[in-house]
Amino acid sequence: MRCPSCGSDDIKVIDSRPVPENNSIRRRRECLECKTRFTTYEVIDAFHPIVLKKDGSKEYFDKSKLLAGLFHACQKRPVDAEKIANEIEFEILNGLKKEISSKEIGEMAMEKLRKIDDVAYVRFASVHREFKDVETFMREIEKMKKEQENS
Repeated sequence: MRCPSCGSDDIKVIDSRPVPENNSIRRRRECLECKTRFTTYEVIDAFHPIVLKKDGSKEYFDKSKLLAGLFHACQKRPVDAEKIANEIEFEILNGLKKEISSKEIGEMAMEKLRKIDDVAYVRFASVHREFKDVETFMREIEKMKKEQENS
């Protein structure tokens, strides 16, 4: 680190604080030669897992795609889709797996939706599991009813 005013590398850190919005650390620094104070941000190097798609292709995990699917499923429902997407992203990044299947991500979303809102869950499941007809819907709903009766 060099002072932006005089170029000296004799710098001390005065204060450090995490910035949760963008996963960085804010540091106030002071040059010991010219006494200039300045702020730096250290960005935490992000881990980018690769998603294995159903068709065999691969792409980097993109929370916005998950969020879009959750928004559709949770439309007009009392569910915070963004909170669910953040939780799933947190779990994926902390799992430190280099690759994760889109099926696993979908199952994580369905598990969270099932606990919060049955309608949002069925909507999401219908797309994720590619329900082909009304019978598939009915089987899923019957399965949910049985689970609720048993709990």
